[in-house]
Amino acid sequence: MDSGFDDLDYDYAASIAGRAVRSMAEQRIPPTPTNFAVWFHYFAGTHDDLRNAIDLLIDHSRPFDARINQDLFETYVAPRAGVVASKTSERLHALMGVAQEFLATAIADNHFQMQAISEVADQGKAGVDPKVLVAQLMNELSRAATRATRLEAGFLEKTRELDVIRDSLSKSEESARTDTLTGLANRRALDEFLRKAQATADWGEPLSVLLLDIDHFKTFNDNFGHGVGDQVLRLMAKVLREKVREQDLPARYGGEELIAVLPDADLATCAGIAERIRYAIAECTITRRSTGETLPGISVSIGVAQYRAGEAITDLIERCDRALYLAKGGGRNRVVTEVELDRAGAAG
Repeated sequence: MDSGFDDLDYDYAASIAGRAVRSMAEQRIPPTPTNFAVWFHYFAGTHDDLRNAIDLLIDHSRPFDARINQDLFETYVAPRAGVVASKTSERLHALMGVAQEFLATAIADNHFQMQAISEVADQGKAGVDPKVLVAQLMNELSRAATRATRLEAGFLEKTRELDVIRDSLSKSEESARTDTLTGLANRRALDEFLRKAQATADWGEPLSVLLLDIDHFKTFNDNFGHGVGDQVLRLMAKVLREKVREQDLPARYGGEELIAVLPDADLATCAGIAERIRYAIAECTITRRSTGETLPGISVSIGVAQYRAGEAITDLIERCDRALYLAKGGGRNRVVTEVELDRAGAAG
């Protein structure tokens, strides 16, 4: 996971491992290698983003289910990008070596051709038959053209290989930022987008966020199985992707929670989009693929909040989360904004 861990002192590493195991037990997290890697990194303090993500989950009493555990590992710990980068570096090094050989050959050929043509010119000055000189010159030009064609073919082949490497890097980058189940942005991409959006919002542009949770999803999974549950999550992601604007970022927040960040959108605009999402999902018909059976409808609760200049992003998400739970407490299948939080607080 991290070669830097190999240099840790035994006692220190053992203390980190012990804390990781105890915390996993407290959270009822299976002690698998990938889960242990996440919590070892957490207590080792190697990833601030990982620490912030786990702290937020704990603060809001989120269960560390299989999906969240896998999300944490894939987003913050999995070494896939590093492996791809290492292999790409090796391929680029080999290609640069070949390119150097091509250039050296081209320089040598150019020198040889200049020398040959110079010799032909000297023969012309010496009174050699012009027909012979023309034949020699055409022969040298033909050889030069043949060598140039071979070099060009070699360059084209290596250019295509460079295109393959570029595509591989692009796909690797996209994979590292995408949730494997829903195809939405993952937490890493979400955090990056939020940081950039926050910088713009601090200059006065509005920024809003909606947080969506599937109602009674645990019961749905228990009744119909996680395979069907995954199908529902993909459907929710599709609706979310279709209903937000082009400049917005829909992402998977964790478990059955999805999120959308809406730059240049005030609270009312975000609430309107959230309501369209809620309605579209309520109108969806869900069919079990294996049997064609029509399943009970799904609804979602959505919390909406707007960024306040200078605040921490965690505060924005926390308000969104409280609005979401107010929606659930109010009967589910509804959109609640942070304004209603203030009303609820005043009424209380």
